[in-house]
Amino acid sequence: MNLSDLVRLRRARDAMDRDYAEPLDVPALARAAHMSAGHFSRSFRAAFGETPYSYLMTRRIERAKALLRRGDLSVTEVCFAVGCTSLGSFSSRFTELVGESPSAYRARPHEEGAAIPACVAKLYTRPVRNGGSAGEARKGQGAGTARKGQGTGTARKEKGAGAVRGRDVAGAGSRVVGAGSAASRNGQERRSAAHTPPVA
Repeated sequence: MNLSDLVRLRRARDAMDRDYAEPLDVPALARAAHMSAGHFSRSFRAAFGETPYSYLMTRRIERAKALLRRGDLSVTEVCFAVGCTSLGSFSSRFTELVGESPSAYRARPHEEGAAIPACVAKLYTRPVRNGGSAGEARKGQGAGTARKGQGTGTARKEKGAGAVRGRDVAGAGSRVVGAGSAASRNGQERRSAAHTPPVA
């Protein structure tokens, strides 16, 4: 993938960020990027880690969450306001990304985030593929890193303890070998003394 392809893909992604409520589809985005639909989808996924449709739906669900938190629009009104044409598909994708239905998300209180600036709220409530929000995903990554660090420390401790035990065993073996060698020499000296003829 060359630089000019990346520039066109970035422009297509910017168009989805800006015009998410418009009737966008992959062929139209591909034409804007001067690519075939198949090549555009493959290149977009290679560059950004997800398909164009998945990225567009994530942006729409992100905006839908903001409208639902406001509380003055119904779920159906929010669905059409963000560019979705099927309430069933919108609800399914919302539940997949957020972890709860649009109705449940709208019904629960959101006062704790009312004083947060919109740009910060947008960052921490951005939906991710495995449900929840981007903020929760970052917390999970941090916990995973901590557990990994703890596991690494434990492994080092066990490795060090194993090395100490290995040295102890090696030292004990050396002492046993040394004792055996000394006993063998004493035995040879006694046999030599027994066979030595008396001096007249």
